[in-house]
Amino acid sequence: MSTANPVAQADAPPMLEMRGITKRFPGVIANENVTFDVHPGEVHTLLGENGAGKSTLMKILYGLYQPDEGEVFLNGEQVKLQSPSDAIEHRIGMIHQHFMLVPTLTVAENVALGLSSTRGPITDLKHVSQKIKSLSDRYGLQVDPDSYIWQLAVGERQRVEIIKALYRDVQLLVLDEPTAVLTPQEVDDFFVILREMTSDGRGLIFISHKMNEVMELSDRISVLRLGKLVGTTTPQQTTRQDLAQMMVGREVQSIRAERPASSDQIALNIQGLRVGGDRGVDALVDFNLDVRQGEILGVAGVSGNGQRELAEAITGLRPVKNGSIDLAGKAIAGLNPKQVRDAGISFVPEERMRDGAIGEFSVADNIVLHNHSSEQFSRAGFLNFGAIRAHCAKLVEDFKVKTPTIDTPAKNLSGGNIQKFIIARELDSDPDVLIAAQPTRGVDIGAAEYIHSRLLSARNAGTAIMVISEDLDEVMLLADRIAVVCQGRMMGVVDRADASREKLGLMMAGVESTD
Repeated sequence: MSTANPVAQADAPPMLEMRGITKRFPGVIANENVTFDVHPGEVHTLLGENGAGKSTLMKILYGLYQPDEGEVFLNGEQVKLQSPSDAIEHRIGMIHQHFMLVPTLTVAENVALGLSSTRGPITDLKHVSQKIKSLSDRYGLQVDPDSYIWQLAVGERQRVEIIKALYRDVQLLVLDEPTAVLTPQEVDDFFVILREMTSDGRGLIFISHKMNEVMELSDRISVLRLGKLVGTTTPQQTTRQDLAQMMVGREVQSIRAERPASSDQIALNIQGLRVGGDRGVDALVDFNLDVRQGEILGVAGVSGNGQRELAEAITGLRPVKNGSIDLAGKAIAGLNPKQVRDAGISFVPEERMRDGAIGEFSVADNIVLHNHSSEQFSRAGFLNFGAIRAHCAKLVEDFKVKTPTIDTPAKNLSGGNIQKFIIARELDSDPDVLIAAQPTRGVDIGAAEYIHSRLLSARNAGTAIMVISEDLDEVMLLADRIAVVCQGRMMGVVDRADASREKLGLMMAGVESTD
C-alpha cells in the first residue's frame, strides 16, 4: 500500500528547480539538459542505472560540482552553490547510505559537530540534548542524546542522521539509498518519519534501487538514463516493470528462480561456529548451517549481524575460535585462503574494490589474480600472455563486461561491470561452493538481472551457492532456502515457499521462527 502524501503541495511553486543542467567530464556527458524540481511536502524519487547521472546531479545540488550549463533555483530565486557549506546555508541536507557519524561520540556530540554554540567556544550539550528530545518527541525518533553511537543499533543510527538534519532545520533533504541497512519493520517506521517531515512542508529527494520502496514512498518519480531525463511519472501511473524498462531502455525480465531437482547431498556444513569480531566480542556464536549441492541458500540479516565474519571464516580470512567447517566431509576450518580456494570454495566479497579487485590493475590482470601461476597461464616461471589474453577476452565476452579493452584499469569500470568480472573469475574455477556476499549491492537493475541469471545457471549446474544479502527481495528471488542471522546467532532456516517479508523481518529483528 502506497504511503504517498495526498497533501503534497503540487500546486505550490517548486522549492527547488534545476533547469537545463548539463555537466561534462572528459569523454562523457554526465548530465545533458536535465530539468528536475521538488515541491514543498513532496517525495520526488530519482531513479536510474549506475552511471545514469543521479550522483552528478545531486553533487551539483550539494555544491560539490558546478554545472557547465543550466541554473538552480531555490524558492524562486537563482542560487550559486559553490560548496557544501553554501548548500547547508540554503537548508539543503544529504543523508548518505553509509552514515557520517563518529562512533566514539554521543548522539548530542555528533549532532552538535560543526555548529556554533549558544555558549561561544564551549558546546552547550545540555541545550543540544533538550532540542534532540523535543525533535524525538515530535517525530517519534526515540533516541537517547547521551548514548554513544557505537552503542546504537543500525536503525537508531539512521534516526540520528535524521535528527542531525532536523536540528539544522533542513528544508530539502537528499536521501541516498537510506534503507540499505534496515529491516522491513524499520523501513516501515522510517517511512512514517519521512512522511512526518513532508507534512511540515519539507521536500525529500529519494534515491533507491528498491522498486517496492520507490512505489510505496514516492509522490513523483523521475528516471535518468545515460545522463538524460527519460520522463517523470507517479506510482499511480506506472508499474515496477515500466520503471525498469525506462531505466535500461529495454524490457527487463524478472527472473524467478525455478527450483532444481532436490539434492540431499551437503556440500558445506558448519557446526557450533564461534568467530571473533573486530570489537573484541564474538561476531558468531554457536552457529550451525549447511548448504546443499545444487541449491542457493540465502543468508538474510541486517548489516553488522555477523554476515561478513561468516563469509571470512568460511574462506580462511578470519580465524575460527571454535566449531567446524566441512567441505564435502573435509575439515577446512583454519586453512588459509589459498588452501580454501584450492579445496573448492570461491568467494565474491562484499567490498569489491577493497577485497575483490585491484583498481590499478587491468581487467585481464584482475581476472587471473588467483590462477596466474597455473599451467594454463604459466610455463617455467614465465607468464603465457597470449593464453591469458585469449582466456580473459572470452570471459569478458561471456559475462558481458562492458570495458574498452581488457587492458583498461579496473577502477575505470562501473560498479556493475567490476562485479561481473569478479563473478566471472570466481565461477571460472568451477567451484564446489560459491560464497557470494552482497552480489548486487550498488549495481543497477540491468547488471543485477544478469548477475542473478549467472548465479542461477551455476546453481542449476550443481554448484552449492551461499548468497549473503541485506536485500530481502534479492534473497526471496534467488534462494531455495533462507537462513536468518541476528546478532551472530542463527534464528532459523525457512523454505522459500514458506517465506514472507513480515516473517523474515521479525526473525531479522531477533524473533525466533515458531515453524
